[in-house]
Amino acid sequence: MPEHPRICDYGDSSYRQDFWEGRGRDYEDAVERQVLARLLPKSGRRLLEVGAGFGRISAEYSMYEQVVLLDYSLEQLQYARGQLGDGRYIYVAADAYRPPFQPATFDGATMIRVIHHFEDVPAVLGQIAETICAGGRFILEFANKRNLKSMLRRLVGRNSWSPYTLDAVEFVELNFNFHPDQMVAEVSALGFEIARVVPVSWFRLGLLKRHLPTSLLAGADGILQRTGWRISPSIFFDLRYGESRERGDFLDVNDPVEIFRCPWSYAGLVREGDSLISETGIRWSIRDGIYDFRKPLNDD
Repeated sequence: MPEHPRICDYGDSSYRQDFWEGRGRDYEDAVERQVLARLLPKSGRRLLEVGAGFGRISAEYSMYEQVVLLDYSLEQLQYARGQLGDGRYIYVAADAYRPPFQPATFDGATMIRVIHHFEDVPAVLGQIAETICAGGRFILEFANKRNLKSMLRRLVGRNSWSPYTLDAVEFVELNFNFHPDQMVAEVSALGFEIARVVPVSWFRLGLLKRHLPTSLLAGADGILQRTGWRISPSIFFDLRYGESRERGDFLDVNDPVEIFRCPWSYAGLVREGDSLISETGIRWSIRDGIYDFRKPLNDD
């Protein structure tokens, strides 16, 4: 049996405080919300946010009737739930390589600032494709290795790796940059069609962010986003799942348990107290209102 890919687990880390809050990334946050506002539909049924973390951008999905936040970190999801509440939000702690969802459950999905933590891109994207119904939308963001800065650094001999090769580069453990052509090939092989390509974060330089207003940088970024030039640090793909491939029925249920299946056996689940039990007897816990599919309660 092949070894399971490595997992990036933020656990109870201070990622939110150390990376986002007051850390000079208001510009990046603003342009990512700007792009989502452009790409998201006016309405939708159920959206899956892969790698939701502490829910930084989860409120942007207000046009969906139900939003499922998926992350490996229980602690990050606990913070998100404390900020967003329940209502139309469902919180799921799970391995994205083995998501606990019935096929064709979602008509929308997003993966923002997340895929750079996955060493097996085809595997994780394949799992997302399995959960999206025919014609569903998927907004994917990835870190671009062939950006203008990396090309200039290569030119003057300051990059040990080439921004032009198709292979991903792991510059820090479980932090990958990808060539745009590689990502085009990956999503196309799974049946996704690229509706739009949006290059983002053109002005990701500390000097500019310190001396120019975020609104000015975001406005200028919005202009360059429309060029489609794939040389920015970050790129968004607006994807559609091909309707030519036969999918299961889209689930339209009020009971959130109905969207799940056991990620180990693929069997259906029933709720019993604070746990979910599969038809094969595997038991999964519900902790603080979060469905925890990381490890079964009866795992030997």
